[in-house]
Amino acid sequence: MARILIIESDFSFWTSIQDKLEVHHAFHLLPLGKDLRRHLLKNYYDLILLNFSLTGESEFSSLEEIQLVSPHTPIIAMSEFENADLIVRTMKKGVFDFLVKPFTTEKILLCIKRGLEHRHLKHEIDYLKHSQEYIYDFDQIVSVSPVMKRVIATLRKFSRTDATVLITGETGTGKSFLSGAVHYNSSRKKKPFIKINCANLPESLLESELFGHEKGAFTGADRTRVGRLEQARGGTIFLDEIGELSGSIQAKMLRVLEEKSFERIGGNKTIYSDVRIIAATNRKPEEQVASGAFREDLYYRLNVLRIHLPPLRERKECIEPLSQFLLNRICRNLRKNLEGFSPDAEHTLRNYFWPGNIRELANIIERAAILEEEPLIRAEHIRLSELLASGPDNDSSEIGDNNTRTADFLSSREKENIIQALESCLWIQKDAAHRLGISPRALNYKIKKLGITHPRWLKNK
Repeated sequence: MARILIIESDFSFWTSIQDKLEVHHAFHLLPLGKDLRRHLLKNYYDLILLNFSLTGESEFSSLEEIQLVSPHTPIIAMSEFENADLIVRTMKKGVFDFLVKPFTTEKILLCIKRGLEHRHLKHEIDYLKHSQEYIYDFDQIVSVSPVMKRVIATLRKFSRTDATVLITGETGTGKSFLSGAVHYNSSRKKKPFIKINCANLPESLLESELFGHEKGAFTGADRTRVGRLEQARGGTIFLDEIGELSGSIQAKMLRVLEEKSFERIGGNKTIYSDVRIIAATNRKPEEQVASGAFREDLYYRLNVLRIHLPPLRERKECIEPLSQFLLNRICRNLRKNLEGFSPDAEHTLRNYFWPGNIRELANIIERAAILEEEPLIRAEHIRLSELLASGPDNDSSEIGDNNTRTADFLSSREKENIIQALESCLWIQKDAAHRLGISPRALNYKIKKLGITHPRWLKNK
């Protein structure tokens, strides 16, 4: 069932057929000229019906307002006048269809159905063609704090080059998103952008994913497979958690960076691929090099243009605008109208430590948005980890003003708290992460960092 907005001066016709229409969709009526912009900013619609008079000047102003605020929403024009000039003018302005009154219920429903199908197909085509660059617009990134403004300014400069970029920062700080911003604002934006998380795949699968393999290269290789480095030719490949690469794959990646060439697994044909590498890690690469876990020569090849993303707790000015941005996006997906956060909820968000950073913030807001029935999200629906939200005392504002004190407290209790959560969840990491109120990936990072192991885990690092 879609949400349909009808804009016109006289609703008598619509009220007469309201019962028939609402079997199929949810219809909302808005008088012509009534604060349209504000209404569209607060409400989501799948399709809009706009009635035109013979001259239609005020209606054309409304049409421009709709296209400015909600550019991807199909618009159907309606009028009592079958005027050729009016029809041509509205179609040139981008309306999907034009209906002349009077029309039957069946006709309007059919027209709405076509409009919704057109919208769905357009979204699919946009996705397949990777034509969603507006998502990666630097101007749309929330960067209120001075440190984030410097980060964005630096990444703008990086996007104008073809050099390798290394992004460091904690899990959930937005490394993957910003890598996309670099690509889609570069000269390679019309070419492929491919992401690979190096920590999610075993070594053998990751090697095949990156470089491809020839038929018969190993058991089960029943056909030749083109690797991601080959698929990304001319574009960009984002290697997340590059610190997890094995030694043998590190050696192959060094060759890719130096010569832009490689061989598929089981093959001897050299394949050349002009691809830009953007790498990211939540570890400290210098420490990995010093311990021998990461090749020094590969590190220097990657560390050409480097940027560090600060954790959310170090850019608290961004929490409120970022929370509102995430809430608006989540509400569009949930088809809900929530205006923002209550003062108590804002205080809670502002003074939490955010070990899972932006990803944790998004998860917590999504849960709160699902539960909330009032216009503003209340603090009672914001579920933070009790183990990580409580500090040395009960004054959360003092914690927000004293990050050092909070960090010292967390580091001394964190391992104990995580082990308690794991034990209570029978050492199932996914359940423990849910109990702690953080993402499974953030918990996995903490487990590695703190050296937590258990015999039931097949692989301990």
